[in-house]
Amino acid sequence: MDLNSLFNLNGRVALVTGGSRGIGRMIVEGYLAAGCERVYISARKVDQIEQTVADLGGKVIGLPADLSTVDGCHSLAHQIAEREEKLDILVNNAGAAWGAEYGSFPEAGWDRTMDLNVKGLFFLTQALHGTMKNAASFERPAKIINIASVDGIKINPWQTYPYQASKAAVIHLTRRLAAELAPQNILVSGIAPGAFPSEMNKVARDHEDAVGQNIPFPRVGTTEDMAGLAIFLASRAGDYICGDTIACDGGIAYSSLPGNSIDA
Repeated sequence: MDLNSLFNLNGRVALVTGGSRGIGRMIVEGYLAAGCERVYISARKVDQIEQTVADLGGKVIGLPADLSTVDGCHSLAHQIAEREEKLDILVNNAGAAWGAEYGSFPEAGWDRTMDLNVKGLFFLTQALHGTMKNAASFERPAKIINIASVDGIKINPWQTYPYQASKAAVIHLTRRLAAELAPQNILVSGIAPGAFPSEMNKVARDHEDAVGQNIPFPRVGTTEDMAGLAIFLASRAGDYICGDTIACDGGIAYSSLPGNSIDA
């Protein structure tokens, strides 16, 4: 058995939405290290895309997109199809969160979060179906990896109602998409991150030690933690994982004792 062949992504083309920062960027860095030929990233903010492309080099191509709308999903899929005949890996990572008190939670916050986290994930996957089908074979399936959250598995005390609901929806949608696409040699799986330092999770970013004390394995996640799992799922090593969403969280979702809470 060749260990390198199990985990390399040599020659593959990937798209990581929300790939300019945070967990998305961690995955991009991992895919580059694993040998991806090209990694496309999308985000709404052009300056963030440009900075990431400048930091990570010529194998990273940035495509601005607003994936909270169906038109935005179709536009990004069209841009990919103009550049690539085949897309091997899609990481649906773009996401939003919104917190407000229960009694005054705004419709705008609900819609923005659900539209990007759930609707955009589905319609981008749908729009890229043909390009991914071109890459898919029984010997080397195409891969779709949906980024959920431990908040979709276990509630936290923060009043982020649509975020927590949307991430639970992503986990179930991952199962349903897997059932639809596995017979077409496109394998769908998911990652449920816990506490990783990012713009979205400012608590984990700014108070790493304090946050780590509430995690069974007492630290926040690192780039290597996220990249390692994303490489596993995208590579030959993950070719028998279908429909599952794996918690990458140091034990928050399944191993926390009562009374422990975390903002993930």
